[in-house]
Amino acid sequence: MKIVKDLNEIVHNRNSAVTVGTFDGVHLGHREIIRKLNAVKESNDLRSVIVTFDPHPQIVLRNRDHDIKILSTLKEKLEIFRELNIDLVYVINFTKEFSLTPAERFYKDYLIDRIGLKDLILGYDHMFGKNREGNFKTLKELSENFDFTVDKVDEYKPGGEHISSTVIRHLLEKGDVEKASDLLGRYYSLEGKVVKGKKLGREIGFPTANIQVDDEFKLIPKTGIYATEVILGADKFYGMMNIGTNPTVTDDESIKIEVNIFDFDKDIYGEDIKVNLTDYIREEKKFKSLEELMENISGDKKKILKLKNNSKINQ
Repeated sequence: MKIVKDLNEIVHNRNSAVTVGTFDGVHLGHREIIRKLNAVKESNDLRSVIVTFDPHPQIVLRNRDHDIKILSTLKEKLEIFRELNIDLVYVINFTKEFSLTPAERFYKDYLIDRIGLKDLILGYDHMFGKNREGNFKTLKELSENFDFTVDKVDEYKPGGEHISSTVIRHLLEKGDVEKASDLLGRYYSLEGKVVKGKKLGREIGFPTANIQVDDEFKLIPKTGIYATEVILGADKFYGMMNIGTNPTVTDDESIKIEVNIFDFDKDIYGEDIKVNLTDYIREEKKFKSLEELMENISGDKKKILKLKNNSKINQ
């Protein structure tokens, strides 16, 4: 897969199947669009192209105090696109200036003239350009003038259920990582670097890796204890994560993200880590003593190991 951020680096190829979107989360609805893109590519021997945006348009266009939280960083999106066998991804630097681009100009100047366009595949609710004027009526007129096909992908509703990035955000904010994973088609994950903490977990027998998440706009799920899969390089471990303030042992109210990796004792400070959140175990709470805290953490671990042994998180 080729990743391009400069339009001048793209080789024009008229035989291209193209889709356009932010694809935050690359959830099952997005994957249905990409499935259609790949089907058109295969049946017509075309190049598959995804045009996406970074940062998320709503981060740029909204007041900072009301910024949207994203489900997937650019790195995460690109990894999924690679897994889905896309040929070319063009990442547009989304700015306020770019947001004023008229839809017709965008499709002509970017897709038709520079990328090349034989088939345009878009989701049922696609709107683009200044004042969101780029609807399917606009595209039909353009397709007739410039000889390309527009495929509108119907809403994907398995079991009649609506899927959207907004719905998934709300689920994660409630701690429902299980349902969110169902709609994403994968576990929701947090990625970042392992940084030094206060080593309080080590003192009570549960050493943790403190994680500094890669992107400040990444959505952090509801505070609490989670069952996790931990990815370190090519290795996978199981563990439990605490998202919260550690109220039993500190008065610091800042949110911390810490994972206790089962059967693991290596020094991984500074290393990249990925944590898949598989199950919500319980809310974070302030205990009366360290002994009570340790007893509850031991209980959390036993519950997670039982889930693992029952194959609930061993996928």
